[in-house]
Amino acid sequence: MKSMIHENLQFLRRARGYSQEEVAERIGVSRQAVAKWESGETIPDLPNTQALADLYSITLDELVNHHDSQGGALLTPKGKHLFGLVRVGERGQIVIPKRAREVFSISTGDQLLVLGDEEQGIAIVKADLVQSFAHELMKAAQREKAPPRSERGGEGE
Repeated sequence: MKSMIHENLQFLRRARGYSQEEVAERIGVSRQAVAKWESGETIPDLPNTQALADLYSITLDELVNHHDSQGGALLTPKGKHLFGLVRVGERGQIVIPKRAREVFSISTGDQLLVLGDEEQGIAIVKADLVQSFAHELMKAAQREKAPPRSERGGEGE
């Protein structure tokens, strides 16, 4: 399978609004090197490939192996995902894509919390993560309320 790195480099640079000169400056190479990588004349060596992946906040694998057939020319930043479209059923149910369930370790029976912001949209979060966060907040609040050790009285007073 042919690497699509030159197409991905062109797409990412344009999508981020960088010139070839800016990319070259940011990773410490010549503009001509960037132009040759984007034309497919040459390919970047491993350190430069890593620098490019870091610059665009994507993985090396995505930079080197992403193909349009995998969902268009969309490469997302590390830790960000686009799992595809889902259809809302008659009663409001949705099916969470298999890859999303794998990435976020969602299993049958897990409770999910649905959050909404009329301007930002809907978010779905595993309930146990929210409960853990709330528990840590409560502990921190209790520590803040506790009087300093010197005010509690020590042994022998």
